[in-house]
Amino acid sequence: MSEARAMCQPHRYAIGDGKGASFSLYPEQRLVVITLGSRVTVNELEEYARFLQQDPAFQPTFSEIADMRSIQEVDLQADDMMRMADEIDPFSYEAKRAFVVKTPSQAHAARMHKILLAHRNFEIFRSMEEAQRWIHA
Repeated sequence: MSEARAMCQPHRYAIGDGKGASFSLYPEQRLVVITLGSRVTVNELEEYARFLQQDPAFQPTFSEIADMRSIQEVDLQADDMMRMADEIDPFSYEAKRAFVVKTPSQAHAARMHKILLAHRNFEIFRSMEEAQRWIHA
């Protein structure tokens, strides 16, 4: 594989036990796409942030699409959510953040994240296509 082609390939990571949660970093598009599994824990989110921060291609201003449609349980306490917002989240205030949901409880979790981060560049969508259009607009 040529060096130029290797640079265009996404960087892919499994999170946690590798059963559902994963993300891809697309440096050329300045985009991270995370797909969350059926159960979200603070440990998985910490691991996600750590992988991003250790990847030399990642920059905090990259956009993020978080696919939350498989989530059935969010195992985060209020203090975990505050710590995520204050200490763990690797994205800058300017980064565009799109969360894709299909249930009211997923939408509630996304809204809580938005409130805690006080993001202006944060939207919630019902499809990946809508999220991608907004990110690339």
